Amino acid sequence: MSEPDIPPVKRLVIVEDDETFARTLKRSFERRGYAVRLAASHEDLVVLLADDVPQYAVVDLKLGGASGLVCVQTLHAHDPDILVVVLTGFASIATAVEAIKLGASHYLVKPSNTDDIEAAFDRTEGKVDTAVTERRATIKTLEWERIHATLAETGFNISETARQLGMHRRTLARKLEKRPVK
Repeated sequence: MSEPDIPPVKRLVIVEDDETFARTLKRSFERRGYAVRLAASHEDLVVLLADDVPQYAVVDLKLGGASGLVCVQTLHAHDPDILVVVLTGFASIATAVEAIKLGASHYLVKPSNTDDIEAAFDRTEGKVDTAVTERRATIKTLEWERIHATLAETGFNISETARQLGMHRRTLARKLEKRPVK
């Protein structure tokens, strides 16, 4: 009598500081057959990686006052084969480029659901037939991208970013709370 083929468990870590969102995402992935562990910070992730090597990771770009990019870097350094998807409500070209450079395989804007994330895990190669648009960026979009480029350069230090951009820290904080105009 032969043993039935049992598919290997897909191990996933979710690095997310929003506890409710993290639990919801965890339950959704568990229903799809993933073994899920949660980390709310870079420190939690380091502890988790000491005894587990996930195959997949979902990392929030903004973890409280810290950047999730350091988590992407840590995951990639731990195992370059981990498929990392970065989720963000603060999308910018600068942070997308940095996430990919640091080892992320995909970058998704919130709200993204489990289907979107799982599809991103499956898409490990770029698509050459992606449409290139001729739309020019608005001044607000250019400002948004410049702010995020400077944020990435300063390691997401709000005070240093405000200083480099020549604006008050509170003004920068207000601008970061707004969504980019499309």
